[in-house]
Amino acid sequence: MRIEQLRDRSDLGVISAVALKSLGFPNPWLKCGPGGPWQRMHPGVVLLHNGPPTRDQQLTAALLRAGPGAAVTGAEACRQHGLPARGSEIHVLTPGSARGSGALILERASPMPPASDIGGFPLVSPDRAVVDACRQLHSSDEATALIAAAIQKGRCTPESLRREARTNRFGTKLVRTVLQELGRAESVAERDARRLSRRIRLTTPRWNVTLADADDLIIGRPDAWFDDVGLAWEIDSKAFHYGPRDYERTLARNSRYAAAGILVVQTLPNRLRDNPEQVARELKKAHRAAAARPRPPVRIVEVA
Repeated sequence: MRIEQLRDRSDLGVISAVALKSLGFPNPWLKCGPGGPWQRMHPGVVLLHNGPPTRDQQLTAALLRAGPGAAVTGAEACRQHGLPARGSEIHVLTPGSARGSGALILERASPMPPASDIGGFPLVSPDRAVVDACRQLHSSDEATALIAAAIQKGRCTPESLRREARTNRFGTKLVRTVLQELGRAESVAERDARRLSRRIRLTTPRWNVTLADADDLIIGRPDAWFDDVGLAWEIDSKAFHYGPRDYERTLARNSRYAAAGILVVQTLPNRLRDNPEQVARELKKAHRAAAARPRPPVRIVEVA
């Protein structure tokens, strides 16, 4: 059989050893040795060339190794869903009992979760993909970034992720911990801000409260409000990313703060993440400056 015909019988150049034997190659592994024209991808799986496999070929080989009914999950499925997951491993759920090798994780699932064909590959839902990806992580920050991205992009909701973590509890402690923290914060940046605030031990801030001036006009809703000294802390994670109208709203908000006599510290999320000590110094200095002058006549109000 000519190699062109053989490749037509394969899937992206990936084929099982069983299929090769049925096509007249009783010992295909002889062609997979050093310098051979083919290469062994996994036990029972051959790639019909000896160059680096593409990612699609790696996925095809992983699914062929896993057997019928398998589905991609974890970091690779997250990326296919448009989420920024780390990890080069390929994680596949299978109803069978095949074992993984190298960077291939094969996990038996019973029952198998629903899967959808995306880009030619069966993928689990974004919720299951995110939970399984986090099961392979050891960093709270990496898990938080992935979970927050999934929520912000509308692929998942906090409740759908909690439900998935409850259904698939093995190894999901990190997911559940991150979701609990995010439940107390509106963003990853706010989570980092809360941590920094606890560490530097200034007066206890109030989070996401609405402020009004002496004439009962609404001033703003700072991310953190140090009520005893009249200091606002804004984590401007959105205003500098979405467009001119958001920028205009930020300027108008800052003008209202200034008119009411409120000192405000503005922090970008990347500085909070990458330079927390510098942010801490700025916040302490602003807190001292706010405490050294009369507190402005503003108050917290309840907004229906």
